[in-house]
Amino acid sequence: MNWIELTDEAQLDAIIEESKTQPVVIYKHSHRCHICTMAKTRLERGEAPVGVKFYFLDVLAHRPVSNRVADIFHVHHESPQLLLIKNGECMYDESHNGIRMEELAEQLA
Repeated sequence: MNWIELTDEAQLDAIIEESKTQPVVIYKHSHRCHICTMAKTRLERGEAPVGVKFYFLDVLAHRPVSNRVADIFHVHHESPQLLLIKNGECMYDESHNGIRMEELAEQLA
């Protein structure tokens, strides 16, 4: 899987625009959390849907970006957390052990 690092709040405007032409996923991760590691590994083992961009956000290194994601997309901050963005809006979010590539694929179908 090709992760695009999300490190700057300015990228969020681009993500919103991108999501108008293709689905975008933001995965929020903390390297201090073993559940995050398990969720990321589970995602990477799954088959990524075609035509979806995947952004990786290290919530410890980029806390302001993480907070802005929560504000823009009206979701409660969690880690790990997966958000599916389409047409500028969060259409689906999941956290912790609920994060699965298969579930994401179902949301896109």
